[in-house]
Amino acid sequence: MKLSTNNNDFENQESNVTRVRIPRKDQGEVLAIVENMLGANRVKLRCMDGVVRMGRIPGSMKKKTWIREEDIVIAVPWDFQDTKADVIWKYTRPQVNWLERKGYLKSR
Repeated sequence: MKLSTNNNDFENQESNVTRVRIPRKDQGEVLAIVENMLGANRVKLRCMDGVVRMGRIPGSMKKKTWIREEDIVIAVPWDFQDTKADVIWKYTRPQVNWLERKGYLKSR
């Protein structure tokens, strides 16, 4: 087996564009860190606005996206009950790195 000495592979990896969905403040979306898995599609979220909420994983995300502890997600707090929220997006590792570099994540 011959090892590749072509540097194009490395350059292509660096030039990949990471597309990141930013929380929309006008729609009330906030970044959150998953603290605990509570069961029955519920998670405990530590939101960036300083509130600890119980998050609900909707059925549209339940089978497609696996959410674990310490994942970064976008949550939408409920209008009528501020201690609860819906999880609408989960970030991948490269997206989390981009958020940290750009200053969206203050401290984990």
